[in-house]
Amino acid sequence: MRRILTLSLSALALSAAMAAAEDITVGVTPGEHAEIMEEVAKLAAPKGLNIKVVEFSDYVVPNQALADGDLNANSFQHVPYLENQIKDRGFKLAAVGKTITTPMGVYSASLKSLDALPEGGKVAIPNDPTNGGRALLLLQDKGIIKLKEGTGLTPSPLDLAENPRKLKFLELDAAQLPRALKDADAAVINTNFALAAGMKPKTDAIAMEKADSPYANVIVVRQGDEDKPWVRELVDIYHSAEVKTFIDSKYDGAVITAW
Repeated sequence: MRRILTLSLSALALSAAMAAAEDITVGVTPGEHAEIMEEVAKLAAPKGLNIKVVEFSDYVVPNQALADGDLNANSFQHVPYLENQIKDRGFKLAAVGKTITTPMGVYSASLKSLDALPEGGKVAIPNDPTNGGRALLLLQDKGIIKLKEGTGLTPSPLDLAENPRKLKFLELDAAQLPRALKDADAAVINTNFALAAGMKPKTDAIAMEKADSPYANVIVVRQGDEDKPWVRELVDIYHSAEVKTFIDSKYDGAVITAW
């Protein structure tokens, strides 16, 4: 009788654990965001949190998919981009935890340094306001251009105060920037797309953003979901020592933990 009772209790415990399991879908962009979330998913599965990772090739769709209920969370964007999306599109979304910082870099197929940018040269930058502005701020930090006062984190090429080399800016979808290197003298590329294109930021970039930039990436959920148990579990696993070790060893400084 005792053996039967023990087996019954074990079955009940297993049943309860299965009932407590949660299935969620998380949207990411290719490269490090996808690779890190896949590692998080491996660690989460034994804890009863089953994560389906879905990749998107651009920065626009993941927030719309989250707002529409097609995703439970996404992990691909920094805070200025999220704030701009909420302002422009009215999304009711909330950041629940920091993930990584990926310093933006300047790349070129023909130049070895920014100083070699020719007069009238073409520079490709992202066409969304926050990442395009981030690219211009990087070029300003390196002394290539000067922006008008008060443009904040989202300047555009229309906000140039000084452009001594008379550079021409090509505003393109962020995911297409690696391909633009054959048509431009340089391109300012987000690290996730640079890595996805086979570039090594530490050795291939001719200039890099400072590590203390305000562009820490975040995990985002719909407003109202912030306090759900699976959200805390997701963030805690992402912030685990195992995930930090994975990031530090895999990306060799091109991707930096932000927590």
